[in-house]
Amino acid sequence: MARLPRLIIPSLPHYVIQRGANRQPVFQDADDHVQFLAWLKTGAKTFKVALHAYVLLPDQLHLLATPSDATGLAQLMQWLGRYYVPYFNQKYGREGTLWQGRYKTAVIDAEHFFLLCCRYLEYVPVRTGLVGHERDHGWSSYAHHVGLRPDALITDHALYWALGNTPFDREGAYLRLCEQGLSGAQIKAVEQAVLKGWPLGSDAFKQALELKMQRQVLPAKRGRPRKSHQIPPHHNAQD
Repeated sequence: MARLPRLIIPSLPHYVIQRGANRQPVFQDADDHVQFLAWLKTGAKTFKVALHAYVLLPDQLHLLATPSDATGLAQLMQWLGRYYVPYFNQKYGREGTLWQGRYKTAVIDAEHFFLLCCRYLEYVPVRTGLVGHERDHGWSSYAHHVGLRPDALITDHALYWALGNTPFDREGAYLRLCEQGLSGAQIKAVEQAVLKGWPLGSDAFKQALELKMQRQVLPAKRGRPRKSHQIPPHHNAQD
């Protein structure tokens, strides 16, 4: 099946995953994390990308971000590679590419899936067995969202602000959401969308994207032509 062109929609959040080539480590010590986050902060400001959540794992990184235009997200990812890869290669005496192909991304129906994606992202270190609890992983936005420490990288999304009238209220509400855990269906919905480059949202959201962009946003069903603007059945995974 042919790969759909990457779909980037200004002013909508996107879930981004970038993995190390052959699952090799891309962060090996604290300095690597600190250096990468410094470039991430500078790049996000330079290319006008609002960063809402992030997690750095030994062999990959996940971001939840809203670009202000159609090119900013790609420019940010190129910027990170331009600075971080030479730094990493020189430090560890290696050559060649660090990343496994191009980054993967999915545009998100914020109303139904933003908080779910934020929770999914910050739970990855637990689900992969890296730590026992989200708070035990020091290289993510979890501590910011639950009030353990402020993070200057983060631009809080309007839906996070809507969780409460004060920082204490928002942090408590977010913590309670995290304590609910994630279902298998929710995890599958996020992973399927991001790894395949599909929009993550309701059927109405996907149909609106197709009408707005005048292009296919999901792969056609095999064995039969796809009618114009007809969206394949896809069930939501609610927060």
